[in-house]
Amino acid sequence: MSSTTTTQQEQITANNVLRLFPDVQQTSLSTSPHHHHHSSNTTNTTTSPPNNNNDLTGYDTEQIKLMEEVCIVLDRDDNAIGSASKKTCHLMSNINAGLLHRAFSVFLFDPQTKKLLLQQRASEKITFPDMWTNTCCSHPLGVPGETGGESLDAAVAGVKRAAQRKLGHELGIDKAQVPVEGFEFLTRIHYLAPSDGKWGEHEIDYILFIQAKVDLKINPNEVQDTKYVSPQELKDLLKNKDLSFTPWFSLICESFLFKWWEDLDGGLDQHRDDKIQRM
Repeated sequence: MSSTTTTQQEQITANNVLRLFPDVQQTSLSTSPHHHHHSSNTTNTTTSPPNNNNDLTGYDTEQIKLMEEVCIVLDRDDNAIGSASKKTCHLMSNINAGLLHRAFSVFLFDPQTKKLLLQQRASEKITFPDMWTNTCCSHPLGVPGETGGESLDAAVAGVKRAAQRKLGHELGIDKAQVPVEGFEFLTRIHYLAPSDGKWGEHEIDYILFIQAKVDLKINPNEVQDTKYVSPQELKDLLKNKDLSFTPWFSLICESFLFKWWEDLDGGLDQHRDDKIQRM
């Protein structure tokens, strides 16, 4: 049963995305070599300057800069159809019109204790500040190496490289401690969640598990606290009315996390699929 919102709005495709969202760019996602001379300059990593910048007035300077990063714009089936700034992708006015982008969620477990590393997002964050969530959640960028290609395998490879980059940026984890081949891809989750009236998320989120012994040097502009938890400790935290959790983390906990966690050693293959779970 499709919800009324999806039936009323136009499905986003490569053909109509520019008409519906003038801020989206289509050239920088090309993976064929003869296009590279158009997009190899530095504008590839940021979009054209965000229009009406007063959307960002009063926010943290460092976080405002990150809003210029380029996310990968998708159709409903997770095909890359363009790129747009993080700001464009996270405005509820665009999300309500159907704009969708690619993301990932990393769940990092200690190899000995099997505890999951949680983070509490910094107060400076523009979306979902101060909330507890899984180890790291972010976006692959519309740059070579993270965009992937036509196949799911290529997209997964891009997302794993992005995950390694962001674990370094947010938590100071050395690349060598989280090698790309250490990540296990499980599934994709499509969800929409408002953060406040202005900002929100509408993502196809790639779920990545990794067991790794890591040294943390947290970036206080991104993360204010971290905590390793067992399944029971996490269940208790989720019941604590004084704590708030990101909507995607709550969804994943409700639907999938605990059964995946039970099969952390050797049983994860049975949970891997190529489907997109619509939440």
